[in-house]
Order: sequence, then structure tokens, then C-alpha cells
Amino acid sequence: MLKYSRVFGLIVFVFLFVTCNQKSKNESEKETILKGSIAITVDETVKPIVDDQVAVFEGTYYDAKIAVKPKSEAEVINDLLNQKAKVVVVTRDLTTEEKNRFEKSKINPRVTPFATDAIALISNKSNNDTLIALKTVIDFMQGKADPKIKGLVFDNPNSSTVRYMKELAKVKNIPATGVFSFKTNDEVIKFVAENNGMIGVVGVNWLSQPSPNMVDIIKKINILSVKGLTDDKYYDPSQTDLTLGKYPLARDLYIINCQGYSGLGMGFASFIAGDIGQRIVLKSGLMPIRTPGRKLKIRSQIINDKE
Repeated sequence: MLKYSRVFGLIVFVFLFVTCNQKSKNESEKETILKGSIAITVDETVKPIVDDQVAVFEGTYYDAKIAVKPKSEAEVINDLLNQKAKVVVVTRDLTTEEKNRFEKSKINPRVTPFATDAIALISNKSNNDTLIALKTVIDFMQGKADPKIKGLVFDNPNSSTVRYMKELAKVKNIPATGVFSFKTNDEVIKFVAENNGMIGVVGVNWLSQPSPNMVDIIKKINILSVKGLTDDKYYDPSQTDLTLGKYPLARDLYIINCQGYSGLGMGFASFIAGDIGQRIVLKSGLMPIRTPGRKLKIRSQIINDKE
């Protein structure tokens, strides 16, 4: 009887093994670098540029479907480390500790930089002063009161903008008073537009490519020019100042792929880093990692079209 039980158990094991292998094979056949469906978890502060990339990618490759899931930076990284997300877009590279964790799991993340973004500081339109020193913001983050700032407004306590400013100010925690947070960048913009004296901290892409319902609200805010810690001049979160490396609150954007095979994540990363993707970045107001090329037609003579 025991012998028959072992034989039966072996048959069940072989059946399950073959079934699982067949399922994995079928899934891999359904997805390639240009077809299939995946979900991409995205840092909420850079969602507009990712939405643009996805729209053009899906419009070019009709068999590809990409779902964009916006979350705070802390949530995005946590999902990636716990293998709940295979492809993510973030505003920083992986840390040494995070890379070591992937190495222990025998996972080799593919990290592709594709744009330079900017953190913008905004104020209410009634504020005539459109200049601000970065040191003033850092002092406020360190708990030092300043008459120019009634409060700092962030999108989310776990966002990349909060992490960025905390690192600049070299503080572990944000002040208990004078700092406000919401859930989205749009909410930050609305709050600043309605409250004088508040300084909002948002991803510049939300200002350069606003949704239709935010166009009139953005007209009620100023985008501040910022003086860095080592410069006496003020610079804007514009493509020009980003290209020159002058704007003090610049950061690079990365797409990180942990699929482990040649799937849609690899195809989308290649698209973003390629010529079309870089042109989309350029049009969005951000700075592409690689400047798209231009084709010039040289003529030996001037042709007069008018007779």
C-alpha cells in the first residue's frame, strides 16, 4: 500500500511540474519586448512624463499594454525589493544596500537613466518675490523659522521630494510644525494657489504638462527661481538651466527592470532611452539624457518657389 502511495505521489508531482512549466512557457510566449501586458509602478512626482511615454509606446506597438501605478517613492522601492513590482520608474539609482539585497536573491536589475528632472518651488501669485535661496528652505527644514516662509507643502511624507530635501538639509525627520503634506502634486499646487506665504515642493513636470483641470489653477502660482548653496545667481527649473547644470534642485530619472527575461519591460526601457522616447522627454520640458539627433538637408543652391 505504501508503495502505491509513493507511486501516486510521484505521478502527481510530475503532473504539477509539467503543468507549471507549460504555464510559464505559455506566459513567456504571450509577452515579448513589443507585445503583452505589464504593470509599471511609478514615482507619483514624475507620472506625467511616464504617461506620455506609455501613450506613444502603445500607439506604436498595438499589442503592448502598460498599466501605470503611481505611488510614493518609499512604496515603489519597497514593492521592487519585495518583488511585488518588476518594472519601476524612480528619481534615484539603487543604493549599495539595495543592490546587495538583489544580488543575494540572484536578481540583476537593469537600471536605465532616461531624463533629468527638476524639483520646483512654487508660491502664491500674490507673492511678488519670485526669488528664493535654497539655504532659506534648508534652514526651514532644520526647524529654523523664516519670515519669508509660512510653511512648506509636500505631496506625501514618503515621497521622493521629501527624501531629497531631507538629504539636502541633513535631517532625519521633517519639522513637526510648518510642514504640510497631501497625497498628490496637484493637491499641493491647489493648496499653494489658495494660500499666500506657502512654498510648494513639486515635480516640475506637473507644471509644464498640467492636466486640463489644472491649467487655470497653475496660472495662480509662481514658479520660483532658486539660488544654490555655492552660487550667487538664481536659476529656473528650465531645460536651459538643467542642460547647463545650473539649477540646484535637479535629479535624474531611472527605469529599473527586474523581470529577468526579455519582456515588455526591456522593450519599454529601450523605447524611453531611444530616439523617440528622448524626443518625448525633450517636448515635456525635462532634459533628455541623450539629445535626439537632427537630420539636415544641405542644398547647393537656393530654389525660388515663386515665379
